[in-house]
Amino acid sequence: MSEAKVAGGAAIRRVPNIRDVARRAGVSHQTVSRVLNDHPNITPRTRAKVMAAMADLDYHPSRVARALANGRSGTIGVVSTDNGRYGPPKTLRAIESAARDAGYFVSTVNMAAVGHTHMESALRHLIDQGIDGVVVIAPQAAMLDSFYELAPGVPFVTVDSAGSGGAHTIAIDQAEGARLAARHLVDLGHRDIVHISGPTDWLDSQARVGGWRSVLAAAGLSTPEPLVGDWSADFGHRMGLELADRRDFTAVFASNDQMALGLLHGFRERGIRVPEDVSVVGFDDIPESAYFCPPLTTVRPDFSELGRRCMARLHDQLTGVELRSDPPIPPVLTIRASTAPPGDGPAATRS
Repeated sequence: MSEAKVAGGAAIRRVPNIRDVARRAGVSHQTVSRVLNDHPNITPRTRAKVMAAMADLDYHPSRVARALANGRSGTIGVVSTDNGRYGPPKTLRAIESAARDAGYFVSTVNMAAVGHTHMESALRHLIDQGIDGVVVIAPQAAMLDSFYELAPGVPFVTVDSAGSGGAHTIAIDQAEGARLAARHLVDLGHRDIVHISGPTDWLDSQARVGGWRSVLAAAGLSTPEPLVGDWSADFGHRMGLELADRRDFTAVFASNDQMALGLLHGFRERGIRVPEDVSVVGFDDIPESAYFCPPLTTVRPDFSELGRRCMARLHDQLTGVELRSDPPIPPVLTIRASTAPPGDGPAATRS
């Protein structure tokens, strides 16, 4: 392999190209190109010679060149929202990882706000880059509505709890996650279970409320109205202080771990022990939840599987595979020290 000189006289290796491979294999560069693009009219012997030459030279084909050869950009677009919540960024990272594994570049647009104008701007930016397909991480119904109204005309996948895209939708089973949390508390013996939900316009929040209600109803328990939060630890802290004055419950299911964190802090300030007096369950299993005081029982979504399925569904569309609807991805319950059977507080005595 040839070397080039840089300032100071240091030598660097020149990256081999397709013509170097052709010379090493004793074939034309057009033949090498056909091998790289899996052309059917290549004999096994020729393919083996070219592959051996590539290995000898440590040649790695340019994804850009291959994309140009097959008429695609090799890039997928992702539209998400810049809301500071754990779930969407984690989903984005899972999709980016799966895309890299599949040989795709990723171009991401984080919308500063939800609305038709913002969605139109995001899609125009991605379409202008010649994306092969797009993934829309849509935590709110308004975001989905805007996307479907604009109909960008490229293969797409939506990540949403509503499942409105049929075979184009990939989702975590948010309702099942809430059922796991509520069923765990019911099985421990709790009968008065409060739910701190996310905002009402969030699809995940709606699904989690529904899952929580279904378990309580099946157990013959009352289902009080959720305390509608904003996903923040600050809101959870305020709820902890307010709920401490009520004490008409023995357990709380918080719709995310940040609100659960604030709740634990509020309870601690008011002298309420977790889990001796009140049990608490969260949702998301953020890395820090194992180090809360006490460590938090929470629901863990499989974001890695979510990313893999998004890329597989896009690839099916790009290669003409007939799409099929898959059930949402089931989460799991991670049981830690924040839950226990009801203690001897006022609500436990009343139950």
